[in-house]
Amino acid sequence: MLDEAAHILEVAVFGFLRRKKADDEPVDMEARSPETGLKYKDIALLGQMMQNGADLTEPRHVLYYLYFDREDAARSGADQATPAGFVCTVGEPLPAYPGQWRLRCERRDAVLDIGFVRASDDLFEGIASRLGGEFDGWEASI
Repeated sequence: MLDEAAHILEVAVFGFLRRKKADDEPVDMEARSPETGLKYKDIALLGQMMQNGADLTEPRHVLYYLYFDREDAARSGADQATPAGFVCTVGEPLPAYPGQWRLRCERRDAVLDIGFVRASDDLFEGIASRLGGEFDGWEASI
């Protein structure tokens, strides 16, 4: 199963990196690939990881970032992400961003296959949408 997902992801990633729209308009990085259901920005990130030697079938540390105007919303977001295996931390606002509560959710065992990336993106976008926050993206170890 992982070999199949890795192959599909590799084809999608490198196909995206080579693809150029006929009208030369920039690709909307927030749009989803019809082949994988992943956002193009996620495909680009996965492609960069693979180009730097990452084996996406190996477990790795991944972090997701969200921001909320209220502490209770950030804590509720943490409660919603925990059942999916994420360990979440709510951080107090930084002096430069008063009133902006940070939520960082992480897993140290994530296999970045198509299903995990798509499900995690959907999870955190949904949390942000329901609680009036902002999903700021993710990063992973190589």
